Amino acid sequence: MRQDDTYSAMLAAVQAFHHKHDFANQGAEDLIYRVALMAEELGEFSSAVNKGKSKAMMAEELADLFILTLGTAIAADLDLKTAFWTKMDELMQRTSRMVDGRVRVSRFRGMAQKGES
Repeated sequence: MRQDDTYSAMLAAVQAFHHKHDFANQGAEDLIYRVALMAEELGEFSSAVNKGKSKAMMAEELADLFILTLGTAIAADLDLKTAFWTKMDELMQRTSRMVDGRVRVSRFRGMAQKGES
């Protein structure tokens, strides 16, 4: 494992990968293309989970998705770090509910609780 595993270091590594392969000039930073790639990687992670693959395999698939997410933030010029902390602050203020036997933390717009109309 690398010594510097900060968000900044990960972002820089993904940026270097984009530069190495000239993503900006080769169509690889097109957001529709990137969404398709993320859907593909999410499917691969889902398959690993559903097939009971090893934790190492699941982590590899999730890392692919994480790298694509960071790369998409780069491609779209998004401040993902700020967005992450803003969203976490919002999530920490939400209440949770049990939905179909599992905890759910959401805004619950348009969802009545059992016993409500």
